[in-house]
Amino acid sequence: MDKPQNNLIYQIKDKPPIHRLILFSIQQLLAIMAATIVVPLIVGNGMSQSAALLGAGIGTIVYLLFTKSRSPVFLGSSFAFLGSMFSAFSGAATVALGYVGLLIGAAMAGLVYVIIAIVVKFAGVKWINKLMPAVIIGPTVAIIGLSLAGNAVGDFIGGAATGGVFVVNGHMAVCMVCGFVTLVATMLASVYSKKIGRLIPFIIGILAGYFTACIFYIIGEIGSWETLKIIDFTAFKDLFATVKFSSFITLDKDIYAVAKAWKSFDEVTGTYIMTIFAAYVPVAFVVFAEHLADHKNLSSIVGKDLLEDPGLTRTLLGDGIGSVAGAVVGGCPNTTYGESIGCVAITKNASTISIWGAAIAAILISFLAPFMTFLKTIPSCVMGGVCFALYGFIAVSGLKMLQKVNLNKNRNLFVASVILIAGVGGFQLQFGDVTLRTVACALILGIVINVILSLKKNNDDDMSDDLTIIENKKNNE
Repeated sequence: MDKPQNNLIYQIKDKPPIHRLILFSIQQLLAIMAATIVVPLIVGNGMSQSAALLGAGIGTIVYLLFTKSRSPVFLGSSFAFLGSMFSAFSGAATVALGYVGLLIGAAMAGLVYVIIAIVVKFAGVKWINKLMPAVIIGPTVAIIGLSLAGNAVGDFIGGAATGGVFVVNGHMAVCMVCGFVTLVATMLASVYSKKIGRLIPFIIGILAGYFTACIFYIIGEIGSWETLKIIDFTAFKDLFATVKFSSFITLDKDIYAVAKAWKSFDEVTGTYIMTIFAAYVPVAFVVFAEHLADHKNLSSIVGKDLLEDPGLTRTLLGDGIGSVAGAVVGGCPNTTYGESIGCVAITKNASTISIWGAAIAAILISFLAPFMTFLKTIPSCVMGGVCFALYGFIAVSGLKMLQKVNLNKNRNLFVASVILIAGVGGFQLQFGDVTLRTVACALILGIVINVILSLKKNNDDDMSDDLTIIENKKNNE
């Protein structure tokens, strides 16, 4: 058997020892945790973080089943559908009907994936590779990481920038110390550890940052310095006052539970259906582009073309139907997570058994209030320290794809340049309730530019020709 063309410690089909598997699963879960549970917080309307985590776990299992456990990536709540979910609630007469809208929208988005999957099944993936070659996918993947950089920095400092300048205060200083400790501990574990530490750098980093934050909290408690208390332990006090388990049907006070929401199907109108259609379907095509970019990126990491095996048809069906499954339990539409891919890249662990473990752990933890409470108390600055590495690796992975692209050619240079500038510049467009976010805009613009510049097949203006002429002149001299 040929040795895989990568430097992974665990390949896709490898089965790590049980004690390592547990750690790997927890690490994957921690990597995707913050983003997954923040989406329902943004949407509001009684959406549950537990439901989002439960939906992500179920969606990931659906994805793994469709891909026959050959693609090591976790599915989590998609930020791309935020506007769509807002539309589901704003266009509904009641909160309960809003939950029905979430399910209908997820079903519509999943149907888009199914249709594309059928087209790919019969037409293959060559047309996609031609439409979106490495010169487009590489910068797009880089933009996925770079577009998240602001979130990482904002979490790292525990606040927002003012006019591009961070005004340091006591709270921010404490956050930066904890974030820096997290980042350094993660890097040291990944670079210098020789055994298990190298495989779980994020767990080590998060624990180091959390421990540092606890020390600051204790000092703040003793000296009555509120600035040092960056961990909010109130949730633990409330938990132990009334110990109970949480599940996806346990929402806040008098807000409708997901189980009750299905009774509102008879309230669905044609106008509401069209509102949901306009909010979800266009975004589904945008998320498809991100799906493709993520799998191209993951393919370069594992040294195997996942668009061929297990195949784009299977990954699309897993992603689309996984989103529907997540919405059924009151969660959010899911998508493949760059954080999960970054975790694979840094830890060199591509074993899909770890993804199975993370999915099962997500489902179990979503029902257990003590675990959910602990995860919620992890300071944002600690997760910011982790995300410095995660988002950075996503960006670098995209840039690595450009290594095989001849950037001496004007056409390639212009395409890559346009995508990077559109992405870094935060180019977004809104059409009614539908928002084309930065990654989608950059990708579409890159495709259009590439098509325009490809009309002339033998481009005589390539910089490579100019460089050859210059080089020949130097040799003659």
